[in-house]
Amino acid sequence: MPLEPRVVQTNAAPAAIGPYSQAIVCRGFAFVSGQLGIDPQTGVIPENFAAQTRQALTNLKAVVEASGSAMDRVLSVDVYLLDMANFGAFNEIYATFFPQHKPARVAIAVSALPREAQVELRCVAGLIS
Repeated sequence: MPLEPRVVQTNAAPAAIGPYSQAIVCRGFAFVSGQLGIDPQTGVIPENFAAQTRQALTNLKAVVEASGSAMDRVLSVDVYLLDMANFGAFNEIYATFFPQHKPARVAIAVSALPREAQVELRCVAGLIS
């Protein structure tokens, strides 16, 4: 198990929009940075909350997999919502990405997110041995 951190970058998810990495892998874990609902091909964020949520989860999955892990190895997820009224809708979409495996999770209401997004997700995942 490498002790030195490794930077993860995949074109299957949007490039970082600041001075950070999509993920860092170290000591058997992938630390995935916050993912917005940005389409990695067009750079566009859909206006619709559900579409943003699906794209953010798709981006998260792409970075998790590029890190050498899988969604069923995700240990914890941090969810940042612009409007907690969307919590129920978020959960319905989220459950399709985690149908049986249920990571530890926190959902936090925030006053603003980058690029005027409505949802952002970050996670920690164990690597596949």
